[in-house]
Amino acid sequence: MTLPIIIYTDGACSGNPGPGGWGAYLSNKDYKKEIYGSDTDTTNNRMELMGAIKGLEALKRPSKVELYTDSVYVKNGITLWIDKWLQNNWRNSHKELVKNVDLWQTLYELTKLHDVAWYWVKGHGSSAGNKIADALACKGRDEAKRNVGFK
Repeated sequence: MTLPIIIYTDGACSGNPGPGGWGAYLSNKDYKKEIYGSDTDTTNNRMELMGAIKGLEALKRPSKVELYTDSVYVKNGITLWIDKWLQNNWRNSHKELVKNVDLWQTLYELTKLHDVAWYWVKGHGSSAGNKIADALACKGRDEAKRNVGFK
């Protein structure tokens, strides 16, 4: 039996919107990988979504995944709200286009490639994986801040 890939993801933003970063920490018994990135003008929710997207994109083949996020927005969006959004052509209950629809569509497509179990974890809690993902997201955010001359 193949062990699942464990992915912890996080996003960080200075201001909302503002410079932001995302991070993902991937691991299983024999494998560990840390990735991060940034955007000079973004929102925290977009960075949370990017962490999950980039974590799943880092996988080389279809995999069984346990994905941990400290974002209720990401966890509820992909597990509770997505079916209604699909039925309503990516519209919310107010008939407005879902915010961050481009990223939700990308994340949805990635979930078709992998067997993903989604978990919420308390941010800044005792989870070592979440702490690593948070540090990576902050590293990306800090790079974005430097790129726009933020102090």
